[in-house]
Amino acid sequence: MEREDNSYILGTEREELHRLGLQHQVWAGESRQAWKTAEFSEGQTILDLGCGPGFCTMELAYIVGQHGKVIGVDKSKVFTDFLHQQSLHHGLNIDIQNVDFDNMDIVESSLDGVYSRWALAWINNPEQIVHNLSKAMKSGAVFVAHEYYDWATLQTEPSLPGLNKGIAAALRSFLEQESNINIGKKLPQIFYENDLEVISVRPLSKLAAPHDLAWQWPKSFFHVYFPKLIDKGLISKAEVEAALNDVEELEYKNGSTILCPHMIEVIAVKP
Repeated sequence: MEREDNSYILGTEREELHRLGLQHQVWAGESRQAWKTAEFSEGQTILDLGCGPGFCTMELAYIVGQHGKVIGVDKSKVFTDFLHQQSLHHGLNIDIQNVDFDNMDIVESSLDGVYSRWALAWINNPEQIVHNLSKAMKSGAVFVAHEYYDWATLQTEPSLPGLNKGIAAALRSFLEQESNINIGKKLPQIFYENDLEVISVRPLSKLAAPHDLAWQWPKSFFHVYFPKLIDKGLISKAEVEAALNDVEELEYKNGSTILCPHMIEVIAVKP
């Protein structure tokens, strides 16, 4: 899989595709619970905002069935091509749009639901996108969002200096973006300002031990993203090696834990 210019900050290479699949396994339970709360069901039209390679999109397509439709929107052609192939293979009713969120083709009052997981954190106009989607939602439609509340809460026990330096560099790279990595804490207010009534707010947190599947989520992030920080001038090759050595050391220390970045689930309905 070739490097793609029009991709988000973590890239779209094969290694990242695998990481996203692993990430989906770690957070699938939270997503399914949210979809149940939102009453996503057969025959509905649901938008998967920032669908990436479509791990959630495909699950949602099974939920809505052949009489429903899922619209998957992502600016990465690598990811949307992957989703297209999987959609054909599984015979799913998925409408794929390879565009950024400003150029989505969504009919007004056509959506029964919207799902967004780590999509609004990477754009510079989340308020405008929520405004546009509110107009595209039917009366009674539900918006489910999973976003970071405070990425800086990522930490390990024991604390290791090399890994700490890598985590700090990653956070700096996010803060240098025009987007807001911690958009989750703003979402309840943004929803209310765009005629969406918040019906549920839930904290999402994971504390992982080495034997947990959840441990592989931050571990895979460290291995994929730390090397990308070298070209950004935020960390040296030697510092990346030290950070990743610390990751391995941490995994074999008795009693070690990783507190993953705190997230928030916000569910809102259009009256």
